[in-house]
Formats: sequence, C-alpha cells, structure tokens
Amino acid sequence: MIRILNCVAAFALLGVAACSGPTPEPPLAGARIGGPFTLTDQDGKPRQESDFAGKWRIVYFGYTFCPDICPTDMLKLGQAVKLLDQSDPRISAKLATIFISVDPERDTPAVLKEFVGQFHPRFTGLTGSLDAINKVAKDYAVAFRKEPAGTSYLIGHTQIAYLMDADGKPITSLPLEKDAQAIADEVKSWVR
Repeated sequence: MIRILNCVAAFALLGVAACSGPTPEPPLAGARIGGPFTLTDQDGKPRQESDFAGKWRIVYFGYTFCPDICPTDMLKLGQAVKLLDQSDPRISAKLATIFISVDPERDTPAVLKEFVGQFHPRFTGLTGSLDAINKVAKDYAVAFRKEPAGTSYLIGHTQIAYLMDADGKPITSLPLEKDAQAIADEVKSWVR
C-alpha cells in the first residue's frame, strides 16, 4: 500500500512539474545590448563593466539636470529596490542599479553622488568623457542629443531601464510606465 501511495505521489509531482513548463526565454535574449566600459563613478573612481560581474544589473541612462522624466524614473527604481529590500532581501542583494549620465559636461562625480544618493544608498552613478559615453550608449542601444533650451540645454535620450543578468546579458526592459511594485515584480520574475 505504501509503495502504491509513493508511486501516486511521484506521478503527481511529475504532473505538476510538467504543467509548469520551461522558464520562458527572456524578451531580450540574444540582443546585442551591453558590453565592456570604463567610466568614473560618483566617488571619482574608475569603474568597469566587469566590476559588476556576478550582480544582476538595472542599467538606466539619463542626466541629473533632467527636469522631469529621469528623476521620476529613478524614484520608481529606488522605490522598487526598497520594496525588494523589504520583501525579498536575497534578490535585492543580487542587484546593482547603475545610472549612466548622458550629460558628462554637467554631471561630475560630485553631482552624480548627490543625485543617486537621493534614490537609494546602493545606486551607482557613472560618467565619463563624451567619447566614452557615446560608446557605452551605442553598446546599450541608447540614443541621446543636446537640445538648446533658452540659455541652457536639455538632453533628449532614450528612456529605458534594462535588466541585465549576472553575466551582463540583457534580459528585459523594466516597465517604467508602471509603478514601483510592478518594477519590483518584474525584477523578481527574472532574478535567480
């Protein structure tokens, strides 16, 4: 009788496993997004893409003088990571959130430090020469350009936050049009 129950239990478990199906392929699987870079962080230290090896990465391009979209997106990303800090610290500990400036003229390390520090203490802000920023933006399929605005300028740029796996491969773009909980849920659905 016990043998029969064990067999029934084993078949039931196999059925559940078969119904769950394989893990879906990431939306950005195989995309040529990302790559090596050397930039300067908010503490003035050189940082390379390889410094983040082993960490899942949220990568966002923007600029600190942005009047609306960038701070709103960064606020959502910060809130999402804080939600993960509380609900699933194991996943949160695997994340590195990286803000890459598309305005190296104004976004000095000190400016970046103040900016990223407003959103989460673990966020990293990166800047570099215009050539270095152009290269990394191209590698991440991000476009940007300076647009005159009175006596100053704005930067028009691609609005996207990539989730990259621990090997630096692109997984998906995060739903910035939604709230922090939706972003946290999307991260949790992929980070292992």
